[in-house]
Amino acid sequence: MTSVSTHTQYAQPDLSEDQVKTVTRSVGRKATITKEELFQAALNLIGSQKSIAALSLREVAREAGIAPNSFYRHFKDIDQLAIELINRAGLVLRHIIREARLRAIKQESIIRSSVEVFLQQLDADEGHLGLLLREGYTGSISYKQAVEQQLNFFQQELQEDLVRLEALNNSRLSHPEIVSVAITQLVFNMGAKVLDLPEKERRRTAEQTMLMIRMILEGARHLKNSE
Repeated sequence: MTSVSTHTQYAQPDLSEDQVKTVTRSVGRKATITKEELFQAALNLIGSQKSIAALSLREVAREAGIAPNSFYRHFKDIDQLAIELINRAGLVLRHIIREARLRAIKQESIIRSSVEVFLQQLDADEGHLGLLLREGYTGSISYKQAVEQQLNFFQQELQEDLVRLEALNNSRLSHPEIVSVAITQLVFNMGAKVLDLPEKERRRTAEQTMLMIRMILEGARHLKNSE
């Protein structure tokens, strides 16, 4: 007598790549998560174009490999994460540009080193500068306010450096606080403009920006001498 197998084979459903990723992450969710990991997950998702305002809490949780409820251990909502990430980005960039200014010993080298470091960070800082530039122009009101606060910190530090350097060169600027505002806004506007430009056009724009900064400084010196 021939035995009949009672085992039935079921066809496995075809899953898309995104579905496979979702299943894998659901099975391998992390038990704990740090703020840094959530920040990195958000940066991964926004890339070079997307605004953080377009992210959902579930997207960030999935990218970080956690259950959505675990997100609330660190942030009350996506807006709080975004604002803290903007503040963190500003701190990272201020440190980098501060180091560049401290290494410079002449006025012209301060301008050049700061602008060049700023441009280098467009591609090398894991999205921090791009985040500040995008959210400062296209983000929500609260995001723009957070970016504005970071720009104020930049301006204050730049003003201190300019006053220090002018004193070393036996020179003074008229209204150094306004000069620092003008230079900061000029450099950040340049950054927003060159985000998607090829290297050659970035370099041309950077050289123009450095010339504008020198004009601002020379004008401020001349104005001080005529007061």
